[in-house]
Amino acid sequence: MALSRLSSRSNTFLKPAITALHSPIRRHVSTDTSPITIETAVPFTSHLCESPSRSVETSSEEILAFFRDMAQMRRMEIAADSLYKAKLIRGFCHLYDGQEALAVGMEAAITKKDAIITSYRDHCTFIGRGGKLVDAFSELMGRKTGCSHGKGGSMHFYKKDASFYGGHGIVGAQIPLGCGLAFAQKYNKDEAVTFVLYGDGAANQGQLFEALNIAALWDLPAILVCENNHYGMGTATWRSAKSPAYFKRGDYVPGLKVDGMDALAVKQACKFAKEHALKNGPIILEMDTYRYHGHSMSDPGSTYRTRDEISGVRQVRDPIERVRKLLLSHDIATEKELKDMEKEIRKEVDDAVAQAKESPVPDSSELFTNMYVKDCGVESFGADRKDLKVTLP
Repeated sequence: MALSRLSSRSNTFLKPAITALHSPIRRHVSTDTSPITIETAVPFTSHLCESPSRSVETSSEEILAFFRDMAQMRRMEIAADSLYKAKLIRGFCHLYDGQEALAVGMEAAITKKDAIITSYRDHCTFIGRGGKLVDAFSELMGRKTGCSHGKGGSMHFYKKDASFYGGHGIVGAQIPLGCGLAFAQKYNKDEAVTFVLYGDGAANQGQLFEALNIAALWDLPAILVCENNHYGMGTATWRSAKSPAYFKRGDYVPGLKVDGMDALAVKQACKFAKEHALKNGPIILEMDTYRYHGHSMSDPGSTYRTRDEISGVRQVRDPIERVRKLLLSHDIATEKELKDMEKEIRKEVDDAVAQAKESPVPDSSELFTNMYVKDCGVESFGADRKDLKVTLP
């Protein structure tokens, strides 16, 4: 059934007609914003606060956008895997496949005025903030057209015009920085919040509790998001945390446990958290999620967990397949239409990779830029020569 046809099947959730925008690029994207109410698969669990409703208001347009965005993110990470194995990506590379619902669900609940800061697993967060595929691949391959001009690589994506203050390579280091962003928002009366993302491996860091203490004392609009994918590198949470209920770790700070593989649940939780933070100060969200790849590309990801465990999560909780089922059950799209969309996405990713490969690497003189404010007069002469001369004011 085409997206533009009204569902003939009786459905308690979807009553309005579904329309479609027929463009040469995205022929199947619905423009129907009529409300649909869908219940989350798993209830929220709260600490020192009320739980948000499990009934989430959405639309056919939003659900289809979730599918497209997550499918694009998944394909991007698969392409990054191939580029790394081909030695076109060097250094560290941490992939996000399996966790895409966090990126799209969060974006659906906030605006670009709201800030996000995260760890080194940052590719999909950058895309969610409006980043372009070619900028992502250029950065991954160290090219000058990358989002950090080829100087940050996989762990240091950045998009200031969308309030994305980067990926950070030091475990937990982004948490106090994020609380500082929230301080600036409150000081400037921005009526915006900061989402501070970190993994379960960083949840035992002392700087988390120091930053949270200040944020609570000053009622900062900081939302601390623990992306609990159950393994800190190769260490399971039950081995590293005496109390793995990370949403309760704030003690005096409210918390919420969320099904992080459900984009609609993430959206509902982030909307709830933003309203709370603007009125009352910090809150912790524990997103129960899972990564399919190892910790990084140097980790096969199969020595500390079984392949059956990974395939079991894929079969039952995969965020893209969950949305695919919603689209089919609500007659928003057919299986063929979704497969056609995935083919378009594959081509978009392939084209972006090809374009990024054509981008030049940064000049050697770039080694000495961005080190000081306005570079403080630093000059370099013949960066590839032994008689390198650097002058400071």
